Amino acid sequence: MKLKKIFAAVLAAAALTMTMTACQSNTSSDAASGDQSSNSSEVNSDKKYNIGICQLIEHPALDAATEGFMQALTDKLGDNVEFNKQNAQGESTNCTTICNTFVAGNVDLILANATGALQAAASATNTIPIVGTSITNYAVAMDLDDWANKTSDNITGTSDLAPIDGQEDMLVELFPDVKQVGILYCSAEANSKYQVNLFEQALEADGIAYKEYSVADTNEIQAVVTTAIGECDVLYVPTDNTLANAAETVRNVVVPAKIPVIAGEEGICLGCGVATLSISYYDIGYKAGEMAYDILVNGTKAGDMDIEFAPQFVKEYNADLCTELGITPPEGYVAIGAEG
Repeated sequence: MKLKKIFAAVLAAAALTMTMTACQSNTSSDAASGDQSSNSSEVNSDKKYNIGICQLIEHPALDAATEGFMQALTDKLGDNVEFNKQNAQGESTNCTTICNTFVAGNVDLILANATGALQAAASATNTIPIVGTSITNYAVAMDLDDWANKTSDNITGTSDLAPIDGQEDMLVELFPDVKQVGILYCSAEANSKYQVNLFEQALEADGIAYKEYSVADTNEIQAVVTTAIGECDVLYVPTDNTLANAAETVRNVVVPAKIPVIAGEEGICLGCGVATLSISYYDIGYKAGEMAYDILVNGTKAGDMDIEFAPQFVKEYNADLCTELGITPPEGYVAIGAEG
């Protein structure tokens, strides 16, 4: 059985129902919503919840997850919530400093957006509730051997894992004559390597050759991608924060060479890819906010809550790059930005 059947079963079982709310929020203080959930009537009007947000780095996917999280809590708590949003600029040491500051300030809850932020928050406290988002695999991120889709600690959250075998199917569908696939990722990101391993298994099942190209940081990307395009005819980039933050660098190398990129998520695809099987990061952020509400107001223990997954995945394509590279996606693909 191919991996797609296994993943389909797992993800279907973990599917969640999310509320879609369109709103732009980039403030570090509280923001009131005119259309709050009926649950807000249960909130003690004298209680002000202080939420610390540690986001690993700025790029569209993580930004959308943070926005969804803040909107969910604002919908439910209105003026009763304040956010202290901090960006670590891609540095794990900054994540540590930010999370330690949150703990010293005795925040009510920490949102850890991306794996580096989650690891720093987990090291900083085992008592303050932590809700993660944009985490591919919590067991990998937290180095847990005994895993049953919950941490049994003060941590829960949402995953951004899309069906990796489905992304490989997309590559084969778009490029049936592919000879060798280059897999580009940052070696410092454990969850990127996790996705790479799954993608390689899918390629092996289809008898497609591949080669890994890893970078330690953004300084190596241009040189490594230049090597990859000389040896491969299609590249794959998983959900990887380092590559997401440097998608334009990748684009500037692959597009002149006419080498297409299949991306792990929408933001990377917009930056340098032609197609992706992607989730909505706003949705998983919003769900993380709903989970945070359950912890704060209803007293649910974070470690008792299952990690939640996105309910659906969309085949998307980058219309501009597809046109530039002469690629015509088949039926069933949606241009990024055409919906939502």
